[in-house]
Amino acid sequence: MSRLQEKYSKETKKKLQEKFGYSNAMLIPALKKIVISMGLAEASKDKNALQDAINELTMLSGQKPLLTRSKKAIANFKLREDQTIGAKVTLRGKRMYDFLDRFCNIVCPRVRDFRGFPRKCDGRGCYSVGLEDQQVFPEVKLDAVRRTQGMNITFVTSAKNDEECVELLSQLGLPFKTIG
Repeated sequence: MSRLQEKYSKETKKKLQEKFGYSNAMLIPALKKIVISMGLAEASKDKNALQDAINELTMLSGQKPLLTRSKKAIANFKLREDQTIGAKVTLRGKRMYDFLDRFCNIVCPRVRDFRGFPRKCDGRGCYSVGLEDQQVFPEVKLDAVRRTQGMNITFVTSAKNDEECVELLSQLGLPFKTIG
């Protein structure tokens, strides 16, 4: 069991139950999965860009990414049907908690001018973060990076509203902006 998973089961569950007054232990919100996705617009022009992004996503997540393809052709964007336009990884279980631990304690302090994430969620208990540069991850070799590539990281929880989601993620260590 990872360090963060143990913290959730021993400390975080009790704190959430005290704060929100859940009558049943199954109502306590939990982190279900983390989805990391990259849009690869340059992949149509440069095949090496696709391979570099796949390698970097594999290094920072610990598993092979799934390639996303376009559903229809759009001439204005020079996009053909069934063309590779992105890559994504879904983390669950131990890998999810290990990634969240590394993200909170190693990656976030390395982001330039970082003062915390905003507390705004999607209204359904999920939280998304966008990073402009993959070089903040220690797994990525800086010498091998040819181009900067941004990514979206989505934390999917079983929380019913934004307040529960933010409280769960802050208890797990995700740094949010302080109110006031």
